[in-house]
Amino acid sequence: MVIDQAAVTVSAATGYTRGESVRCHALTKSYAGVDTAALGDVDLDVDAGTVTVLLGPSGCGKTTLLRCLAGLESPQSGRIHIGGVDVINTPAEDRGVAMVFQNYGLYPNKTVFGNIEFPLRMTRVKKDERRRRVHAIAELLRLGELLHRKPKELSGGQRQRVGIGRALVREPAVLLMDEPFSNLDAELRADMRTELIALQRKFGTTIVFVTHDQTEALSLADRLVVMRAGRIEQAGAPDEVFEQPATSFVASFVSRMNIFDGGPLASLGPPGTAAVGLRPDHLRLGDGPSPRLRWHAEVVMTELHGRDRLVHLDVDGHRARMQVPSHVRPAGVVGVHALAADLHFFTHDGARFSQPDRLEAQVITT
Repeated sequence: MVIDQAAVTVSAATGYTRGESVRCHALTKSYAGVDTAALGDVDLDVDAGTVTVLLGPSGCGKTTLLRCLAGLESPQSGRIHIGGVDVINTPAEDRGVAMVFQNYGLYPNKTVFGNIEFPLRMTRVKKDERRRRVHAIAELLRLGELLHRKPKELSGGQRQRVGIGRALVREPAVLLMDEPFSNLDAELRADMRTELIALQRKFGTTIVFVTHDQTEALSLADRLVVMRAGRIEQAGAPDEVFEQPATSFVASFVSRMNIFDGGPLASLGPPGTAAVGLRPDHLRLGDGPSPRLRWHAEVVMTELHGRDRLVHLDVDGHRARMQVPSHVRPAGVVGVHALAADLHFFTHDGARFSQPDRLEAQVITT
């Protein structure tokens, strides 16, 4: 067995216990007066020591699922196991989980030390042990010089680190994070993501992280879980979900695909094809090898995204997006094309077909 020396060093300093697995089976949750179930027969597997990201639009059930794991909400039915133990009837404070909220939730009248120490006071940990654990966590999170300050004297990133420290000082088996970086600016969000992953790798913490931001999800996740209307649309490794979306919803939400309903492109797919997906980076300027995958498009607008430029197009009445290098500035009517191998085909129910055999050859020779 390979020993992670960094994790051993941190654990020795803080007494931290490495993370536990989380398993949910057939969780349901509904609210009075709401037609759509917040959770509908949700199954979730989270391996110990990994980062699982729940991704989806507002109202899809991801925060409700997180709160059920924390014990802050009670599902109508289903089971929850943490570290192999059924905790469905276990109070929140006894589940071995800690939660970091979007709004930090810091006590304004307490110092950084007091905020991080507070959960240990509530569980009557001895004073010397409290001090040791607070200082160890503060050192890890680069808060050692700030322990005497109040939250109003801290930057947004520092306040968020205090919130994370207050959760970690409890030595939880599972760390739950509900859009914790959404109030930060873009550059700080990127920095905090890097810090969180470095921290997770050192501790071996099990993290379940909620976000609606695709970039954040793809950069953080060991396992990505895409939710919609209270159900899981797809779960898997981030590159698998991005490259092979299981449904047209996942394709448009995660891969940012252009979805073309019906039309000539549908005839290139298997019988029953109702829609065709094409990623913006797979739509190209100029003529391609096949006349069936070649169009004229009108440039509606462009957006500069650093090294890339996102071009909004009107393609035969369909709105589409194309990604090009930043130095390319198309305008007016342009020729665009795609390769058959880059097309994704979906049924009327939104399910994705596997790529048909010899499609490339069939299209090119038509």
